[in-house]
Amino acid sequence: MVVQAPFPATGPALPGGAQAVDRALALLAAVGRAPPEGASLSSLAQVAGVAKPTARRLLISLMGAALVEQDAGTRLYHLGAGAFLLGLRAGRRHDMAELAADCVARLARDSGDSAFLLVPQGDEVVCLMREEGAFPIRTHALLAGDRNPAGVGAGGLALLAALSPEEAAATLDRVAPATAARMGEAAAHLPADVALAREQGFALNPGRVVPGSWGVAVPVLWPDGRPAAALTIAAIDSRMGPARQAELVRLLRAETALIEARLARPLTPGASPAPQPTLRTPRG
Repeated sequence: MVVQAPFPATGPALPGGAQAVDRALALLAAVGRAPPEGASLSSLAQVAGVAKPTARRLLISLMGAALVEQDAGTRLYHLGAGAFLLGLRAGRRHDMAELAADCVARLARDSGDSAFLLVPQGDEVVCLMREEGAFPIRTHALLAGDRNPAGVGAGGLALLAALSPEEAAATLDRVAPATAARMGEAAAHLPADVALAREQGFALNPGRVVPGSWGVAVPVLWPDGRPAAALTIAAIDSRMGPARQAELVRLLRAETALIEARLARPLTPGASPAPQPTLRTPRG
């Protein structure tokens, strides 16, 4: 069987060596994070940590693969059609927002508080979804589309705790300046918070990012054990006593198990949806 490539491989070959590949991927990621108007060569080179001539050569190769394109008028760079096609194909395999939408909605309904879906992206954590519960006092520490350094918030802690202790420690070292800027002195608690989350099997953020805003989270794992996402419930501190933490963890684990079962299912066109859970609890 011949599988057609999702983008044309007609551009010049990338410079040799794994370092060149790493640099090209860093540039591609930087283009993907650029604002809608695009990114300049100088800004991309700075973000990727390469000289402008090197960035230009790598971008030309990425353009040849249709992963990046340059606006003829502004000379700014954007993601290309090849990146779009890859994204579509990846979405068919594991669109996390689609897989977890009903789970996040149930968490918000059954807890009465705010429920979130977060995914790791490099050394950052991105909030894909936020659903509001019925309780009138809410925490607004995290909105859909927000991104934070790894370890910030309950979801970030849960994702780090799902890694090996060595990998989590290395990640915390890399993001230390960013977490200090986001959390101030509270960032010093992160190593202990990650260790406790690993021991307990869930993560707790006792108002370290925004005073009075607490969160509890459980990681969602790929079949190979790597963290795919985190489900989080956040509430004001008065609603996060030990007994209620245990109840929220129970809700989170039930929905996490459902998402993990969906991730483990083979990709079969026309397959029926995964069975829905029977878990129902009164609003908190």
